[in-house]
Order: sequence, then structure tokens, then C-alpha cells
Amino acid sequence: MDRIAELIEAAEAEAVWGYENSAPPAVAESLGLASRRIAGGVVLAMPQDVTNYWSKALGFGFESPVTLELVEQIVDFYRTHGVRQATLQFAPSVLPADWEAIREKTGLTAGGTWLKLARLAGLVESADTELRIGQVEPDQAEEWATTLTRGFGMPGDKIVPMVTGVVGRPGFTAYAAWDGDTMVAAASLSMHEQVASFAGAAVLPEYRGRGAQSALLAARARQAAADGAKWLSAETGKPDDGGQNSSLNNMLRTGFEIRYARKNWIWRAED
Repeated sequence: MDRIAELIEAAEAEAVWGYENSAPPAVAESLGLASRRIAGGVVLAMPQDVTNYWSKALGFGFESPVTLELVEQIVDFYRTHGVRQATLQFAPSVLPADWEAIREKTGLTAGGTWLKLARLAGLVESADTELRIGQVEPDQAEEWATTLTRGFGMPGDKIVPMVTGVVGRPGFTAYAAWDGDTMVAAASLSMHEQVASFAGAAVLPEYRGRGAQSALLAARARQAAADGAKWLSAETGKPDDGGQNSSLNNMLRTGFEIRYARKNWIWRAED
């Protein structure tokens, strides 16, 4: 069993769980949000999600094995809640020998690949930037959520009210970068057991290349060390052959190491 994979997968699962389970009741109802803990992992549904990002299942294979019955249970959850597309994420170390047969029987197809990164907790050298870096206060939650979703290119009308709710959640800290009084980047830190998960960061397009992401990495690393984390974890998309991912490059410069590549397995409802 890959203990580091278990820790960082669990930390990511709890971070995503926090995002979707902090929404005010009226917002949760409007988005059709539903969630369930199964076999040590989490299954999250957002039927009204036009980004196809928020309906995902992850954190499985450590408390109990990944089996056909487990995947069928996950898929049934999505059918029940009217989800048209969902992403299932499993660390490669937990995929069983008969995975190909399981995914074919349940209709899963291969999607993109994410890189899971980790490093031992410790101080990170602050990047040079003229931007101001700091924690976000509760009265700035909506501005922070708007900056985060805009930075990721997500539509804000439905997602912002959900994301706003996570600011102030126990174990969760929101960070931002400001150019004067203008918030130009948003990031988060989610603590779970021994792991500090760098649970999302985005910079507005017009402010990229000014050191915001590197500075936000350093600020969160300082907090994680102060809070007693043993590991820092993060994830980002694997670049195409010959391509570049600036987030990945920043993480590697900050001392993160790639632990493994994790394939996204896509389930789509039948028409």
C-alpha cells in the first residue's frame, strides 16, 4: 500500500468535499448538489454543472479494494441524481488487475491525466512580487470566489455562491493576491490530518506572470508548517507532449515532486 498516496488522495477528497458541502441550502438546492461517503472515498454530484468539473468521485482503494461492485455503486449514485457526466479518479496503485474489464462493463472511458505532487512540509522561499499576499476575511468571500472561478474560466453565476461558502470553514484558509485594492489571484489551503492540500489557485489572465502563484505557494507553505502539517500536496493537469504547464513549473520550483500520474475516468449517461 502506498501510504503517501493514501494521505494525499484523502486530503484532496476532503478539500473537494468541503467546497461542495459548504454551500448555503438554497444554493445547494439550485445546483442539485448531492454527496455521499462510500468505502473511504467521496462521491459528489452537481447535475447543473456546465463545466463537468464538480461531479467527481475520489479517495477510493485504501479502506477497501476497488471492485466492480464499488464502481457500479458510484455510477448508480450519478444516475439517481441526474448527472450526465462524472469523473472517477483512482490512484494508479489501487487499480485492480481486472480494471480494464471493470471500466468496460461500467462504461468508463479514459480522459485527461492529472499529476499528483507532494513534498515534506517546510518553509518555501517567497517569490519576488510587488503584489500583496494575505489571508481573505469573511467579508471578502464573494470577491475571492469570483476571482477563483474567473481565473479558472468557470461561469460565476452558479459556482460563485457555492464556493463562497467555503471561506471560514474549519481547516480551510483562503488566500489572495492584491494589486493595490484589486484582488487578482485566489488560492486555498485545506488541512486534513497530516496533509496540507493546496486546494486550488488561479490568477486572473491579465495579471499572470507577476509572481502571484509562486508567492501564494510560499504563503500557504508557511501556514502549513506552522499548523504542524507533515506533507504538502497538490495536483495539476499533465501537459501535452512538448507543452508547458506554468502551475506545474511553479510547484516543481517550490520543491514539490511528482508522485504519480492519475488518469481521469469519465462516465457519461446513456442518451
